[in-house]
Amino acid sequence: MHTIKVPAGIVCALGVTQIVGYGTLYYSFSILAPGMANDLGISLEQVFAVFSLSLFIGGLSAPFIGRYMDRIGAAAVMTIGSMLSAGTLALCAWSPSVAIFALAIVLLEISSGMVQYQAAFATLVESEPRSASRSITYLTLIGGFASTIFWPIAAVLTGYLSWREIYLAFAALNLIVCMPLHCWIMLCARASSKQEGARPREVVIGALEPEARRRGMLLVSLAFSLSGFTLAAILAHMVPMLGRIGLGSAAVVIGSLFGPAQVMSRLINMVFGKSLSPPALAIVSAALMVVGAVILGLSRDWLPGAVAFAICLGLGSGINSIAQGSLPLYLFGSAGYGAITGKMAAARLATGAAAPFAFAAAMTQFGTAISLFVIAALGTLGILAFVAVASSVRRDSVA
Repeated sequence: MHTIKVPAGIVCALGVTQIVGYGTLYYSFSILAPGMANDLGISLEQVFAVFSLSLFIGGLSAPFIGRYMDRIGAAAVMTIGSMLSAGTLALCAWSPSVAIFALAIVLLEISSGMVQYQAAFATLVESEPRSASRSITYLTLIGGFASTIFWPIAAVLTGYLSWREIYLAFAALNLIVCMPLHCWIMLCARASSKQEGARPREVVIGALEPEARRRGMLLVSLAFSLSGFTLAAILAHMVPMLGRIGLGSAAVVIGSLFGPAQVMSRLINMVFGKSLSPPALAIVSAALMVVGAVILGLSRDWLPGAVAFAICLGLGSGINSIAQGSLPLYLFGSAGYGAITGKMAAARLATGAAAPFAFAAAMTQFGTAISLFVIAALGTLGILAFVAVASSVRRDSVA
């Protein structure tokens, strides 16, 4: 009974910390950015340039964070990360100059890597390796509400508080809510290790043979980077892009369909996705995002086409988050999971950081439709990489 309850409690606790972590450290930034720009005396573009730089540096730090998760435990890293997140949010709130603000945002993104999905997935793998794939699905379902909750919260708070005061409140949330929960998970993991004593630790063996792991790592990293580039490029410009192609005030409503579609895809996968292997899940995810981009490129200002685009993108994004956690476990096993996912996250985040600038330049130079087709072509290469990985697993299993 004890071994059943603890993973469920861990998933619920991590769900709360993911909502707070993504809400305070990521989603709220776009709402607070105009206030930051006005307060610091810089343009909104410069604020987002700092944010993109922080995403890039945060991506480079992911392998280092992943190795430490394997060494001291993912929950221990998340506990430290909660304290660092609170501290860096407070540093942002205090920052008297643009230079200190930029440094604080970079540190904030590094600490984000210690408390968001990469670390949460590793915590679930450490807790129950064999049930981790299902737990990841449940966790992403809960975490999918972060934008739904924190976009309105941040928007409402801007009417009463400055962005600095809001960041101080968010720092308190990370310190008072997230850190105790992460600490509790860490203590549960240590208690479980003591109970097991000398009994061998349960592990998951990867589907790839040792000689195929390097090729598989390169292909999966490439595939996630390409699909991540597609998603990051479109999301950064989604509402303005829809307005630019002639959808006017409907752009905001259409864009708001993304979040519910993202949650719905995770719910569908939780109920019906048992028959899909992680490689198949990754292929479906990438294909949905490509189909969405193609639909919008062809339909332009046709309202049903734009709605289909937002839903397809949301469905693909929701499944993509699950695949980021379950596919590495399926292919490479639970041993060294933190380091493996850290390397993949580095490639994905570093590539995604450049996507908004690249897509904006492409739209200016070639127009929205052609830019969407180029994005779809890159996403198609990602699909082919996922297919190659799936094929190599089948060949290994047959041999």
